[in-house]
Amino acid sequence: MPKALWYIGPGMAELREEPLAPGPEDVRVRARFGALSRGTEALIFAGRVPQTEYRRMRAPHMGGEFPFPVKYGYAVVGQVEAGPPHLRGRTVFALHPHQDEFMLPTGAVTPVPNNVPPQRAVLAANMETALNAMWDGAPGPADRIAVVGAGVVGALVAFLCARLPGADVTLIDIDPARVALARALGAGFALPTDGPKECDLVFHASGVGTGLATALALAGDEGRIIDMSWYGTEDVTIPLGGAFHSRRLTLLSSQVGKVAPSHRPRWTPARRMAAALDLLADTGLDALFAPAVAFNDLPSQLPRILAPGSGVLCQRIDYPAARL
Repeated sequence: MPKALWYIGPGMAELREEPLAPGPEDVRVRARFGALSRGTEALIFAGRVPQTEYRRMRAPHMGGEFPFPVKYGYAVVGQVEAGPPHLRGRTVFALHPHQDEFMLPTGAVTPVPNNVPPQRAVLAANMETALNAMWDGAPGPADRIAVVGAGVVGALVAFLCARLPGADVTLIDIDPARVALARALGAGFALPTDGPKECDLVFHASGVGTGLATALALAGDEGRIIDMSWYGTEDVTIPLGGAFHSRRLTLLSSQVGKVAPSHRPRWTPARRMAAALDLLADTGLDALFAPAVAFNDLPSQLPRILAPGSGVLCQRIDYPAARL
């Protein structure tokens, strides 16, 4: 019987058997690769989802209820074993919890482009978030851009910004070892104390209030700060005194739950997901991956992977089917 990962209590997870209940329009997918969304799933693993956000934080096809037990996750790449002829045998991406075999409506899976390796396609949900933030921030050629927080989403934003003609892009993090990651993505690197001043645009993705304060300090007059972080139950203090008003800074939130307003009239979530997958063809993105962990080992490995300071960026998951 298929198995799924369930978060069952603070710092605790287990694999549970999951009976399949196919519908008439469903496809059956056997998982090959997956990925943990480290920031979000660390908050869930610790039981730090605010009660006010229980409904909004539900992932597609999630099981259970917050705080525990919940079947969570939203990055699985697998092979369609049963379904319509045009999908049968195809490699697809799905926003589905960590599970080795599952059923989904046909419209809930997105074929992976032939030029994107299935292992790298697990970044699709993170790339979708980065793409949405790009639309919210609207960076332009030759802009001076800082990205504060070299996690997966921040790194993907830096990757996209670095492809703009003439853009001066700096990835900022407290870990000096992230310089190699920045180089692989085509961006510069700086510690928070050395970031570029007078930026046209700053993206914040560190997940902590000190990172947001850094982002505010780097913005130039009438600059924009796009806050992509989600803080869970943490209260965040930010310096809105000083020069915040006199410099007429703009602080804007970005969240992937809805297509950015600039594109919403023309783009559906399905079109956005397909575009995110197309953006994953660059081999430089492989620098984001930690060594893979086997799906069956996830419950015992999660405390290490999700621990603060673990250094893990994108934790790839290998399902048994990946070794067949």
